[in-house]
Amino acid sequence: MKNIIIAEGVVHQVPDDIKAVLLSQPALLEKWNKLTPLARNEWICWTTIVKQEDTRKEHIIRLSEEILEGKKRPCCWPGCPHRRNSAKKWFKNMNFENS
Repeated sequence: MKNIIIAEGVVHQVPDDIKAVLLSQPALLEKWNKLTPLARNEWICWTTIVKQEDTRKEHIIRLSEEILEGKKRPCCWPGCPHRRNSAKKWFKNMNFENS
């Protein structure tokens, strides 16, 4: 049995729903693992920070499509507020005390 590696982000770990998509598409997993840890972190945060489950599902679909197209990070994203203080201003209603 082959040991499959799913590379993580810098701050965030890959959640189960993203893992499932990565494991279902070998080409996507290969491109995912070639992204930098910071880029993977941005995709994970962009997908998981949303409030509604439908939006999260849409982000996972977009993540899959855009990484396969060769995009390195989510478009129009100010950055992970858990990692960058300057990005926190875009997420006014969130608590980042533990980040």
